Amino acid sequence: MRMWMVDPRILCNRHLLGEHVELHMFVGTINHNISLTGYGRNGLVEVHNIKSRHEELVKEMKMRGMNHKSPLPSFREFQFGKVNKSKNIKELSKRCKDCKIRIKKA
Repeated sequence: MRMWMVDPRILCNRHLLGEHVELHMFVGTINHNISLTGYGRNGLVEVHNIKSRHEELVKEMKMRGMNHKSPLPSFREFQFGKVNKSKNIKELSKRCKDCKIRIKKA
C-alpha cells in the first residue's frame, strides 16, 4: 500500500485507481488498530492527508468519466507520515510507461 501524493493528472488509470483502493485499505488498517509504523517509516503514507487525497483522486476519476461509489469510511485522523513526491515521480517513471508519458506531458 502506498500514497503517491503526486498530481493525480499524471497517474495512469491503473495507478489512479490503485491509489484510490489503497486509501481505503489504509483506512481499514487504521480502523482495525493495525500499526502503520512501517508505512510511515518508508514514506508510503500521510494519514493526515488521506481524506483530502481521496477527494483529489475522486475528482480526477470523475474528470476521466469513471464512476465512484465508494465513500471513504470514517476513521481516526492523526498527524503521521511524510511522502516524498519527487521520489515517487521518479518511481512512477521507472515502473510505468503510461505514467512516464503523462509525467513528460505535464
